[in-house]
Amino acid sequence: MANYGFVRVAAATPSVKVADCDYNTEEIIKLIAEAEKQQVSIIVFPELSITAYTCADLFHQRLLLDGVARSIVKINQLLENKTVTAIVGMPLFINGSLYNVAAVLSGGKIQGFVPKTYLPNYSEFYEKRWFASSSELSVKTVSYLGQEIPVGIDLIFETPTLKFGIEICEDLWTPVPPSSLLALNGAEIIFNLSASNETVGKNVYRKSLISQQSARCIAGYVYAAAGSGESTTDIVFSGSSLIAENGSFLAESKRFELSSQLITADIDIERLQKDRISNSSFTTDEQGLSSKEYRIIELATEIYQLNKLDRYVSPTPFVPVNDETLDERCGEIFSIQVGGLAKRLLHTNCKTAVIGVSGGLDSTLALLVLVRAFDKLDILRKNIYGITMPGFGTTDRTYTNAIELMKSLGVTTKEISINKSVLQHFEDIDHDINLHDVTYENSQARERTQILMDYANKVNGLVIGTGDLSELALGWCTYNGDHMSMYAVNTGVPKTLVRTLVKWVSDTQMDSQSKAILNDVIDTPVSPELLPAGADGEIAQITEHVVGPYILHDFFLYYVLRFGFSPVKIYFLAQHAFDGEYSKDEVLKWLKVFFHRFFSQQFKRSCLPDGPKVGSVNLSPRGAWRMPSDASSALWMKELDTLS
Repeated sequence: MANYGFVRVAAATPSVKVADCDYNTEEIIKLIAEAEKQQVSIIVFPELSITAYTCADLFHQRLLLDGVARSIVKINQLLENKTVTAIVGMPLFINGSLYNVAAVLSGGKIQGFVPKTYLPNYSEFYEKRWFASSSELSVKTVSYLGQEIPVGIDLIFETPTLKFGIEICEDLWTPVPPSSLLALNGAEIIFNLSASNETVGKNVYRKSLISQQSARCIAGYVYAAAGSGESTTDIVFSGSSLIAENGSFLAESKRFELSSQLITADIDIERLQKDRISNSSFTTDEQGLSSKEYRIIELATEIYQLNKLDRYVSPTPFVPVNDETLDERCGEIFSIQVGGLAKRLLHTNCKTAVIGVSGGLDSTLALLVLVRAFDKLDILRKNIYGITMPGFGTTDRTYTNAIELMKSLGVTTKEISINKSVLQHFEDIDHDINLHDVTYENSQARERTQILMDYANKVNGLVIGTGDLSELALGWCTYNGDHMSMYAVNTGVPKTLVRTLVKWVSDTQMDSQSKAILNDVIDTPVSPELLPAGADGEIAQITEHVVGPYILHDFFLYYVLRFGFSPVKIYFLAQHAFDGEYSKDEVLKWLKVFFHRFFSQQFKRSCLPDGPKVGSVNLSPRGAWRMPSDASSALWMKELDTLS
């Protein structure tokens, strides 16, 4: 897909003079030229932008309408050999009535007129005094400037890479906006030409409408608002232009600027298409609202080939970047984990639980969830049996943190070394203890799981799983070892988010002693500690040295599962997100590792224990991710080879 599915759009707010078509057209032309420099493919201007919105009774002056025609000719001449498509607002006379329309100009021609449907005629608005609604339109085409041009609200415009529709200002504020029907009929971007004045609090409400409508339509929403130069006889226009994508804002103009403004953003059409495919409710129109036939207007212009992406790509898509959002999100995720576990404890009538505590991130988060669930159910914390099981690779740092954390939380602390039993097992299966292979490592993991399961039987409790989403994606767990539990509270939480959650609990809910322990856990390198420690007593087996940085793998995981992106697009996005942090070669190396492991390790995910889903990405075989364990990775690896 061209540009990896991205298309650059712009919302422009020209500084206007009321009823001065020549001046306004020059401002529009300047903004189109600037948009072209920025590789914009489609630019939208405010409602009635050629005349200005506040002409009032001057709209009925013949001279003004003639001025509009001259302006359209001039803009068309500019666009004749251009790639950019412009959408401008103008009054249009059709069969004895005047309509407030959007004109789509592309390739030097008018491609279509879309009239406004809902005309506000309350408070400060008097649009029915001058204009007719689209519902009064009885023709499908109109002759204008020597062209026979499609006209109507049933027009969807199609370029080689996307479809878009148009609504005008008040149309958005209605119970069933035209954009809803346009989206159901294939429009992926909605352009809104607006002249919404400012009153106290209106901007917040308007932004909410735009955000919600882009989310409902699973669409891009490009909103161009009238601003400087409109008449201030009774009302003021701020030029509040916005670009949104599926509920999130990509760009926003400054309000109350005196000069012309242009905002741009790259909308991800492929991302929108994936969400529409995945959402079965989107294509189901139970009310019959989308039964209307829509006309497709094909635009011959190509989309600009972009040199650089004009949008922020977070390197940690699972972790909110805004502090306020982060606090709210962490609280919600932690509550989901606690709620899921509490329900399971109630259902099984278990008053005890067993958990392996290693001093690492995952077991720490799981223990914090378990403690909070017991508090919620008014069960004594001493009924939690925290078991630390030192082995051949356990370091003093993780061992101490495990013991001290359990003591600080008031759970029953037990220490059971696995060394003796694993050595006996090596003797039983005739394995050389000096051979540090997968048998050496997995024997320890399975011994620990056996201890937890048997101890849970002994105290009539549940074994709480600690493994996280990232480990499941990579298969970085021992089959029927730490892979197994009776309820796994972290299976929906990726590694980057595990670290964030532990930090959040430390900062918001812990005393100084526990906080110090948690902060050291956060700073400890991630390791299963299945290989002997180094000569200095420090961790020798660093997970990220083997499978790669979790920050990269979580990034890959998010875009593979959430949007189904191809390796080449993920590679492109990762270069943008990690520019200056990881080289192209490093990104490609670990992306290959990710896809190889993701396909080869599905058999472990096919038999996961129960655990709560906390976000849009999850690997449970019972709901979020269904994949054959023997699916081939050939297509994905072949595409990765082309990048090499």
